[in-house]
Amino acid sequence: MVPLAGLIDVSFLGHLADIRHLAGVALATVIFNYVYWTFGFLRMSTTGMTAQALGREESDTVLLIGLRHGILAVAIGLLILLLQSPLQWLGFTLLSATPEVKAAGQDYYNALIWGAPINLLGFVLIGWCLGRSQSSKVLLLSLVASSSNVLLNYWFIVRWGWGSAGAGWATTISQYLMGFVGLGLVAWEVRWAQIRAVVPKLYDPPAIRAAFSLNRDILIRTFALVTTFSIFTNFSSVLGTIVLSANTVMLQVITFAAYFIDGVAFATESLAGLFQGQRSTQQLTRLVQVSGGASLGVGLLFAMITMLLPAPLFGLLTNHTAILDRLTQDVFWLLPILGFGSIAYMLDGYFLGLTQGQILRRSSLIASLIGFAPMAIVAWQTRNGHLLWLALSLFMLARTLTLSLQVPRTLHPHDPS
Repeated sequence: MVPLAGLIDVSFLGHLADIRHLAGVALATVIFNYVYWTFGFLRMSTTGMTAQALGREESDTVLLIGLRHGILAVAIGLLILLLQSPLQWLGFTLLSATPEVKAAGQDYYNALIWGAPINLLGFVLIGWCLGRSQSSKVLLLSLVASSSNVLLNYWFIVRWGWGSAGAGWATTISQYLMGFVGLGLVAWEVRWAQIRAVVPKLYDPPAIRAAFSLNRDILIRTFALVTTFSIFTNFSSVLGTIVLSANTVMLQVITFAAYFIDGVAFATESLAGLFQGQRSTQQLTRLVQVSGGASLGVGLLFAMITMLLPAPLFGLLTNHTAILDRLTQDVFWLLPILGFGSIAYMLDGYFLGLTQGQILRRSSLIASLIGFAPMAIVAWQTRNGHLLWLALSLFMLARTLTLSLQVPRTLHPHDPS
C-alpha cells in the first residue's frame, strides 16, 4: 500500500506540464530522508525489543517499550518543528538545483514538515505492532495512510493545481489520519489502569542505557544509508534536471520493490526477535533460509518484469519523452540493485530482530565509505550516469557481503548473541 501510493503521487507530478514539481519533491525528499529516517530507529528498535520481550513473556516490558519510544518520538517531532527554518535553509543550501526546482521543493517542505510529531509517533506504533506480530494492524494503518494520501493528492495536485505543495499537504494530512487511528487501536487494547501501573517503571536506567546503545547504532546505520541515497540524488541533479527526474522515477520503482521485500524483512524481524527471546537457534537457522529465498525471489521478479516492460511501466509515471528515453537506458541496473538489495534488506530485518545494532552500524559504514563513495566520486567527476548506478550497485553488494559474514555467529548454539 505504501509504495503504491508513492508511485501514484509520482505519476500525478510526472504528468504535469512543468517537471520542476517532480524534481522539487525529489530534492526536498532528500532533506526529509535525513529528518525522518535518521530517526528510523524509533520503529526498528521498537520492533526488535518488543519481539524479544514477547518471547520472554514479559508483558510489562512490552508496554514500557512502546511508552518510552512513543514519548521520545513526540519530543523529537516537536523539536523538528521548532528547528524547521534552519533545517530548511541548511538543506536547500547544500543541495544543487535550479532556482525553480528549489522553489518547488521548498513548497513541498513547508507543507510536509508539519507532520513531524505524528509521523515519528507512527514509526513507534508500527514497530510496536510488528514486534507483537500484529501485522493486520500494520496493514490497516498502511491502508488508512496510503488511500487517504492518494485521494488527497488527486484533489490537491490534479483538481486544484497545487503542485508540489499539494503533495506535501496530502502526505501530512494522511500521516495524522494514520496516527489517530493507531492511537485508537492502542486505546482499544490497552487499559488506562495498565499504563498507570507501569508508569513508575518508565525511568529504568539499565533499560534506558540498553535502548540508547541500540538506538545510537541504528541511527548511525540509518544516517549512512540516507547519506548514500542523498548523495546519489544530489549527484543526479548535477547531471541535469532530466537525469534527476529519471533517477527519481527509477528510485521510486526500487522503493516500490523494496517495500514488498520489506514485507519479508519485517516478518523476519518479528520472528527473529521472538526466537531470540526463546533462545531457539534452530528456528533462527530455518528463518534465515526461508526469508533469504523469499527476498531474493521478490527482488529478482520485480527487476525482470520492469526490464521486460520498461516503456508501459515507466509510461504510467511520466509522459516526458526525454525522461522515458533515459529510463530505458538505465533500467538494467535494477537487476544488481534489487538482487543484492533483497538479501541486504532481509538481513537488516534479521539483525534488527536480534537487536544487533553494532553489526548493522559497521555494515552500513563499510558499504557507504568503501562500496559506494569511491565510484560515486568517479561518476560525479566524469558526469557519467551509469557509473553512478554502478556505485549504488556496489553499495548493495557491500551491505549483503558484510551482513552475510556475520550470520554464522548468531547461529552458534553457545553464543546466540
